[in-house]
Amino acid sequence: MPDSKQSAPSKGKAAPDEFKGWLFKWTNYLKGYQRRWFVLSNGLLSYYRTQAEMAHTCRGTINLAGAYIDVEDSCNFVISNGGTQCYHLKASSEVERQRWVTALELAKAKAIRLMESGASDDDDDGQSHTSPDKNEIQNTLRILSAKLEDLNTCNDLIAKHGAALQRSLSELEMLDKENSTDVQSKVKAVNERATLFRITSNAMINACADYLDLAQTQGRKWQKTLQYEREQRLRLEETVETLARQHNSLEQQVRAQASQGSLKAAPNDKAAADRKPESTAGSDDEDGEFFDAIDETPDSEFRTITIPDSHLTHRVLMRRFPGTNPSMLGLTGTHLRTPSGVSAASMASEASEGAGKDFVYISSSDEEATDKPEEFGVKAKKKLERTASQHSVDSTSSSGGPRTPQTPSKVPKEPRRRRRTRIPEKPNISLNLWSIMKNCIGKELSKIPMPVNFNEPISMLQRLTEDFEYADILNKAAQLESSTEQLAYVAAFTASAYSTTTQRTGKPFNPLLGETYELDLTEEFGWRAITEQVSHHPPAAAAFVDSKHGWESWQEFTMTSKFRGKYLNIIPQGIAHLKFTATGNHYTWRKVTSIVHNIIVGKLWIDQSGEMDIVNHKTGDKCHLVYTPYSYFSRETPRKVTGVVTDKDGQAHYVLSGTWDKKIEYAKIVKDQTGGNGRGKSVYQTTAPKVIWIRSNPPPWNTTMYNFTEMAMFLNELEDDVAPTDSRNRPDQRAMENGHWNEANTLKVQLEEKQRAKRKQREAEAAQAAAEGKPYEGHKPVWFEKKLDPQTKNFIHMYKGNYWDCKAQGDFAHCPDIYL
Repeated sequence: MPDSKQSAPSKGKAAPDEFKGWLFKWTNYLKGYQRRWFVLSNGLLSYYRTQAEMAHTCRGTINLAGAYIDVEDSCNFVISNGGTQCYHLKASSEVERQRWVTALELAKAKAIRLMESGASDDDDDGQSHTSPDKNEIQNTLRILSAKLEDLNTCNDLIAKHGAALQRSLSELEMLDKENSTDVQSKVKAVNERATLFRITSNAMINACADYLDLAQTQGRKWQKTLQYEREQRLRLEETVETLARQHNSLEQQVRAQASQGSLKAAPNDKAAADRKPESTAGSDDEDGEFFDAIDETPDSEFRTITIPDSHLTHRVLMRRFPGTNPSMLGLTGTHLRTPSGVSAASMASEASEGAGKDFVYISSSDEEATDKPEEFGVKAKKKLERTASQHSVDSTSSSGGPRTPQTPSKVPKEPRRRRRTRIPEKPNISLNLWSIMKNCIGKELSKIPMPVNFNEPISMLQRLTEDFEYADILNKAAQLESSTEQLAYVAAFTASAYSTTTQRTGKPFNPLLGETYELDLTEEFGWRAITEQVSHHPPAAAAFVDSKHGWESWQEFTMTSKFRGKYLNIIPQGIAHLKFTATGNHYTWRKVTSIVHNIIVGKLWIDQSGEMDIVNHKTGDKCHLVYTPYSYFSRETPRKVTGVVTDKDGQAHYVLSGTWDKKIEYAKIVKDQTGGNGRGKSVYQTTAPKVIWIRSNPPPWNTTMYNFTEMAMFLNELEDDVAPTDSRNRPDQRAMENGHWNEANTLKVQLEEKQRAKRKQREAEAAQAAAEGKPYEGHKPVWFEKKLDPQTKNFIHMYKGNYWDCKAQGDFAHCPDIYL
């Protein structure tokens, strides 16, 4: 007897009904009927060789919406879609066959209804979605309540007639068989009651169907309305943000023109110079209020943050005098910005968006006292006026005549080079899937070239380097004395690496074996990076980053992917290392899983999920981060990240919360109230949370440039003194960036063919060496070598330390020839 069963929905969730069991499927005339495990779910009938195959391999699936179900004999039945799929099945008994046929017929009817309702939904997509008014919602609720009353009435009638029918059947069994008159009357009564029971049951079934159809229709309608409202809110936020940027830009232009006009009118007038600070301060009143505005939130008891005045002044003045050296504005010692233009310290006054689910924050007002918003804004405005006035006097005196010895030069130092802020716009080229499939006919799967239409014009090596866009977090972490607080900053840095994936769904170019990439930002931001593709099967890249601010990082990055039908799981395998040279604190972590949704149909979007443990191998401190996956039906904040920093004894010191696409904040734990709450939830009393990292807004024109950030814009910028294997010199990637996609596809195929030819040559050399009994090393990386990692006890590729010396000498003779 096959162990088919009707699976019960999981508790708390409305799971679809499933029917599972063993059936015998006709394979061929040699093997005949073979035992297979069949699963009926969501209108689809799938089969597997064993139950264990359900996790990875499906042998076949047929859609019941357009299928024909035919019963041949007592045990055999056939399912066909009228085309290529036809399953000849046999059950172990007639009863079991009837169970399957009934389940299949019900699933087919349900699938047809869903398909028809889906078609009606598609017809409604072209119509404008407006918010339902209150009367419409009340009418719908009244109809649903009436339908529910009908169901209750039918239920009472079924119970009543069922009891009467059972009573009549009992009387009929007890009746003397010889009394034919009584038997006939009782049989007539039983038939009447059976008819009533059948009529009532049909009414119950129809009422259930009406209620279900109405509920499903209204549910879909309300879901569409909710999605429409969400999209409208996002559009409104983007519009307000754009207006704020334009307003700020217009104010800067007006101030610049007014300043130039004043200088031309009275270049040598001392009285005019004396009056200028007052006019500057007076004209900046509204600007000071604009920049000093503090977001008021309902949870202000733990969202108030104490910030030094210098941070706000730095932010305001750098916006008012773009491109000016901070020392020119009297902001010596302030925290400089990253390549993206955001400083974690200057943005620390941003308000919190709420505590995570895993922690309950009870802010202690006695721990950290904060100024009132009004006093805070007044102090910042006064300092702004004094600093701006001094800057105006210095500018006037420096432009009005010879500079006296008491007035030192304050011309800002120009950076080593200007980085580009734009790339050629992405061409509007449609993807012809048929042409791709046509070119793949007769080829091996490993030799099918993927067109650059799915790519973005940077390589995976450059994407790894882009993880350090917010390296200023590590610069500040290097100055901290507390190892637990430093660990909180490191955790925020690991989350910031995912911030670009919200809109960047393009696939980076797969690096060629021996391909390298360097990025030297020492003079601008104090760090430099070198990355090399050290293996091709499996693909692996080694990276090393060192900073003059007292830290260095390295990793060997490799990954595996699993295709799940509608989405793709990308699972990183390597371990990332970070070491602070002053304290010797050595941190390691593994990246979480990235999920690419809507692979087949719909708009691509990327989510991060999983748990990450960041460990300090010197002190034993640990930070446990949880990346919550997005769910449409969840009330949780999308892309939420929560975490706790504990010492080697397990005592919690800091909690972290935020989102990996916007910001991360942390709060110091004052008291642990976890014990005795009886809810299984950690409860911490904390100080006011402070922002560690906040994402910078991308350039407004990046939507036509692959959604690149400011840093991504210059990653592929040409440089003269890089290695010949550098990703900037890759021809297909350069052709794609310039908008020549057809040429890029041709070059990509040529590069891949050249790489395959070299691999075959190495395989032939390895076979010859094995035949001669000689060792064969194979490909050997140029800038990295395989060593034993003392922390993980695994062999990884470590940086040799000679790249920058070779670059200074122009010695790249030992680099392989990998390009055309």
